[in-house]
This record gives sequence, structure tokens and C-alpha cells, in this order.
Amino acid sequence: MTDERNFRSSYYEKVGFRSVEEKKSLEILLKERPFDKAKLKQFCLRFTVPAIHRNFLWKILLGITPIYPESHEFVTKQRKKEFNDLKNALKVTRIIDENAKSHQILLTMWLLRTRRVKMDINAQLDTPLLRAMSRMSESLWHIMEGDGEYENMIDIYWLLDGFLDHVEKFHNDGRLIECTSTLLEKEDPCLYKHLLKFETFNHIPFDRWFGSCFAGTISDRSLPKIWDKIAVGAYKILAFIAAVIFMTLRRLLLNCDNINRVLETISNINEETSEVIVNKAIELWQQSGSGLVTMSPNTICTLNT
Repeated sequence: MTDERNFRSSYYEKVGFRSVEEKKSLEILLKERPFDKAKLKQFCLRFTVPAIHRNFLWKILLGITPIYPESHEFVTKQRKKEFNDLKNALKVTRIIDENAKSHQILLTMWLLRTRRVKMDINAQLDTPLLRAMSRMSESLWHIMEGDGEYENMIDIYWLLDGFLDHVEKFHNDGRLIECTSTLLEKEDPCLYKHLLKFETFNHIPFDRWFGSCFAGTISDRSLPKIWDKIAVGAYKILAFIAAVIFMTLRRLLLNCDNINRVLETISNINEETSEVIVNKAIELWQQSGSGLVTMSPNTICTLNT
């Protein structure tokens, strides 16, 4: 019976029925006044957010837009004012070159807002965590179709601000790596033992993977499905993505006879494989029960939630 339901759900999704139903459900939730943040979080945990609503929903979940519509105009004006103040401060102090790429400017604005920007910004942006965050900023720019328009740039900045605040909460937590290792050992012990031969888990770029929420590793087309969960605070999805990368590339990895070949294999993930990885990881994550609750850093490594 379960197999029949899974097949039916898969078929409906392929022909577009499921996405239509999910879109209608979300639109009903977005008509509530004030917005019910708990219900919206549960929607994100269970489903992929329709692209047409993603910008607005992410802003609510990340605390950028308030749940009370009557406050939107005031808050939007304040966000614009702070955005302009930060951008003008960078211009006056000449911390960053005017020819810098848009995603680098937005990241530097976040550093300024959090009072950590340094005059030697190039050296600062070359640190491991900020290199990862820069990848996230660049992918977000592409996902949200940044085109330099003023209003669009403001939205992207505040979304980046929200996501980077999340990254800071978990990027140093080694339990994500432990969770990845435990999950892979549980799901594919043969592959796990093979990778241990090369001390793979000591060489995998986990800092980059988790610090960027897989930006630059997974294709930009598939990233939003992961970030829907990150916007809710469900950080454990990152460990599932990491484990499923190995599981999806299983055949190639079992043929690797040294760590360099392993690293080369996991660094070449195309768009099609990215979609397979993300869909499979979300399915496994939801089967574990993680799609039913929001996660906190303290519960990040509990596989049975």
C-alpha cells in the first residue's frame, strides 16, 4: 500500500498535479491575517515552495517581513533606509571597490552591519568561512535573478542577511559532520567502509559545503529546495545532502583508489545529478521524521526525531 501511495505521489508530481495543490494550499495560508508563521514553517518542511511565492515567504520566515500586513509599509521603508545607509557607508569609506561584483558588495554590507568589516576587505573575504558565504551570496543573486534593479537588490540583501545569520548558528558545529558520517554508515555501510580507507571525512570540504549551504556545489536550480528548509532553521537537511552526495555517486566512488580521485568525483556534480541528490536527500530526511519539526542546533545530530 505504501509503495502504491509513493508511486501515485510521484506520478502526480511528474504531471504537475501535486505542485498545483501545494500552491493552492500556500495561497490559502498567505491569505490569513496575521500570517501564521508556524503553519508556513510546516509547509516549508513538508513541501517545496513555489517559485512565485519564494521571495515573499522567505522574507516572512527569516523575519524580514512582519506577520502583520499593516506593518509592511513602515518596515519596508526602514529596510530601504538601512540598506542605503550601509551602501553609502561602503562608498564613503572606500572599503570595497566600486567595480566589485554585486554579490561581494552585499556580503560586505552584511559584515558592516554586523560590525565585523575590516579595511583590508580582500584579505577578510579570503578567509574560509567568508569564501563559503560569498558562494552563497553569488548563488542567491542568480536564484533571485539579480539584475541590478534597486528594489530587487534590497530584497536580495535582506534575504542574504537572514540566511547568513542562520549559517553563523551552525557552521562551527561538528555535529553536522558526525551526522553525515552516521547517516552514511547506516544507509550504505559498504560505501562508508570504502571511504574510510582514504580517511575521506578528514578531507571533504565540509566547511565550504555547510558554510555555503551547498552553493557552488549543487546547481543553483536545485539549491532553493534546500534553502526552503534552511529558512525554517532545519539545518539537519545539510547532513542529508552531504550523505546523499556520496550515495548518489556510489558507483564512481567505489572505483576510486585514492583520496584525490574521491575529491575529484564529488567536485563534478552537474545540474541533473544535483536535482537527483536534492530530491533523494529531502525524501530521506522526511522519512527520518525531520520534515515534521523544525530543528535547532542542539538537536542537529539526532537522526530519529
